Amino acid sequence: MITSGKGRLMSDINVTPFVDVMLVLLIIFMVTAPMMTHGVKVDTPKTTLKKMDVHENAVVITLDASSRVFINNDQLKVSEVLSKLPILLDLKRTKEVYLKADKALPYGLVMDVMAQIREAGVEKIGMVTEPTPVLQQGGR
Repeated sequence: MITSGKGRLMSDINVTPFVDVMLVLLIIFMVTAPMMTHGVKVDTPKTTLKKMDVHENAVVITLDASSRVFINNDQLKVSEVLSKLPILLDLKRTKEVYLKADKALPYGLVMDVMAQIREAGVEKIGMVTEPTPVLQQGGR
């Protein structure tokens, strides 16, 4: 047993090994954290209370609750978005697309369509949402 000079037991905890382990873990997490982030980059517009201006030659891709895909009013399969979208973008002379997806759809399906839109060369993807009703002051 470890005793102090007067014969009593030493009751201090040595925290040096604990601090060493924590510093090593901190360095490991700092190095690996940037490698773990991945996803699809999307340029989303800032949220405002005003209605967003949509260009007359805008391309709107709609995903309905039945997982059907529409580019403007033309229905196609999910796998056809990548092949048909560049042709339509050249006709419309635009590099931005508005994506409108039903909230009941699986996240993976929406991300798959977004990935195809990015692969087709679209620089800007606008997410179309429904505005929430504004609460009046004092009411809930």
